Amino acid sequence: MSADPVPAPETVPETAADGEPRGQAVLDDLVALLDLERLEDNLFRGVSPPVSLPRVFGGQVAGQALVAAGRTVSADRHVHSLHAYFIRPGDPSIPIVYETERVRDGRSFTTRRVLAIQRGEPIFSLSASFQLPQNGLEHSQPMPSDVPAPEAVDDLGTRAARGDGGWMAGLPRPLDIRLIDEPSWSQDHTGPSDDPMRLWLRADGELPDDPLLHVCLLTYASDLTLLGSVVARHDVPRTGLQMASLDHAMWFHAPFRADEWLLYSCFSPAASGGRGLASGRFFTADGRLVATTMQEGLVRVPRDRKDPRP
Repeated sequence: MSADPVPAPETVPETAADGEPRGQAVLDDLVALLDLERLEDNLFRGVSPPVSLPRVFGGQVAGQALVAAGRTVSADRHVHSLHAYFIRPGDPSIPIVYETERVRDGRSFTTRRVLAIQRGEPIFSLSASFQLPQNGLEHSQPMPSDVPAPEAVDDLGTRAARGDGGWMAGLPRPLDIRLIDEPSWSQDHTGPSDDPMRLWLRADGELPDDPLLHVCLLTYASDLTLLGSVVARHDVPRTGLQMASLDHAMWFHAPFRADEWLLYSCFSPAASGGRGLASGRFFTADGRLVATTMQEGLVRVPRDRKDPRP
């Protein structure tokens, strides 16, 4: 009589220093989140992760909308820019329908518009432009030279383990994020600064060789810390702030891989009227500027506190 088969051991998910899931399995979940269900030629459906924020994360809806646009464009044309508006807060408990409009298919450029819809109302709109590869003038701003290597910076799990994870604490981590400069929520934050807020980030695992996926994942990541650069220039309380993305734009200058280290340098040039403008630049580890982003967001401080800066 043969022995009963021994069941295969269950795969133990990787965990960060604070016990939250991380690594390839969590990254695969994000890739699956960006892999929209096609309902019709120009109609797609996406969902939010089981563990989510009270409203749909802006980077998620932006990344999914860009997937919806890219799925209607030939693979030889790569996205070079996007412009988007956050119209209403999204509900993470219900699916999001993405309606794509094929605006133009030219000889070199392709334009798409995408409307994200929940309960019959738009929550987000995006316009994206795609281009055939072409030669032309080339120059770019150099990467800052005073940046420590990623290995010399604590990851987000290590920060969260000591109670310094900010709003990203308690969430699965498909990205390896390493904050170089102390964000406004940090217990080690020393006060207002006019310097950029910098961090290293990469997908926490390996990604397929799909250029659109790498761009969509960077679009997702670009919304994580950008508005924080507005707050970093002011002495405001860590609690009671009301912040929300209003619009978002990105330009992609050169190919890159989102599963390799990228330096994200964020800076706010202006704030007024309860809004803050933030800019961001992505550099590869060897110093190439590969993407630029701009965002305006709602930034309201508690009514009983006033910003002491002029």
